[in-house]
Amino acid sequence: MALSDKQLMQKKIQACEFTLTDVILYLDSHPNCPDGLEYYRKHKAMLEKAVADYEKTYGPLTAMGVCDDEKKWTWATTAFPWERSEN
Repeated sequence: MALSDKQLMQKKIQACEFTLTDVILYLDSHPNCPDGLEYYRKHKAMLEKAVADYEKTYGPLTAMGVCDDEKKWTWATTAFPWERSEN
């Protein structure tokens, strides 16, 4: 069974989050490693882009993703990401 575009985007976000968690643990014990810091910055930017792309297409992934310019609080008034249909 092929994954939908939404599922592929979710997998990319999960992979980015896993990578960031791993590099954060590394940086906890190697805080002055320039390569580790650059790796962190690169993958943090990748995560931010992946989340922005997802939210542009499917809506907020977390409450932090609710747009500031919306006229009302939409996080709890629409289906949560795990409740939304694949379409």
